[in-house]
Amino acid sequence: MENRIAEHPILGVQEKGRTVTFTYDGKELTGCEGEPIASALKAAGVMVHRYTKKEHKPRGIFCAIGRCTDCVMVVNGQPNVRTCVTPLKEGMKVQTQYGVSEKPFEEK
Repeated sequence: MENRIAEHPILGVQEKGRTVTFTYDGKELTGCEGEPIASALKAAGVMVHRYTKKEHKPRGIFCAIGRCTDCVMVVNGQPNVRTCVTPLKEGMKVQTQYGVSEKPFEEK
């Protein structure tokens, strides 16, 4: 877990919470309770959070302060959650976002 973000530009120094389990695209991962979801994903090696609707381009952490939408994902069934500022909780279901959905784009 040495890849963990220790200090967030907006949220400040991250206190290491207890280890919690969550799922990412159906795969079970662990992170520290209370850290941004994006931080837990980065520590697990996940860098792509969504794909753009128009050009299907990958996006991930960019601003890390909740201003852009590059880190949005589907969290517990809700699309467009800014994972860079949303605290991780036990049992969260996190999914890659495709446009505004958790379903991959259909090939044309």
